[in-house]
Amino acid sequence: MEKQRPPLPPFTDAASAALKVRMAEDAWNSRDPERVVMAYTPASRWRNRNLFLNGRDEIRGFLIEKWAHELEYRLIKELWAYTGDRIAVRFAYEWHDDRDRWFRSYGNENWEFDENGLMQRRHASINDLALVSESDRLFRWPQGRRPDEHPSLSDLGL
Repeated sequence: MEKQRPPLPPFTDAASAALKVRMAEDAWNSRDPERVVMAYTPASRWRNRNLFLNGRDEIRGFLIEKWAHELEYRLIKELWAYTGDRIAVRFAYEWHDDRDRWFRSYGNENWEFDENGLMQRRHASINDLALVSESDRLFRWPQGRRPDEHPSLSDLGL
């Protein structure tokens, strides 16, 4: 049996859904594939852009490759909607490639959870915006968890 990952569905209030979103953001900002994959069921199914992934091993491999290419990755997620065992999120993250070109990637995710609070389905749509220069960046905290006082996506007008 898989370990439970509270908060558990059903999501009946914004506070528990927002906490689940922040926990996901924190895990992704760690850029630790082992930490991130443990939030998903062993048979989790993903659509990420044009990729379809099945299970933790494929997700782990995807994340290793992603963070080898998307350098200095910093992510902000924001709760959009919730009901029962599902949460909708909007997000943006900044990163640069190996040629020091900066990007901000925007997207939406739809999440479905099992009874243990593990994500069993994730559908992500993502678009990339090339930043004109490094000075256009908005996400400037040190690598890792976004500080609580850092503005949200809404606060930044994103």
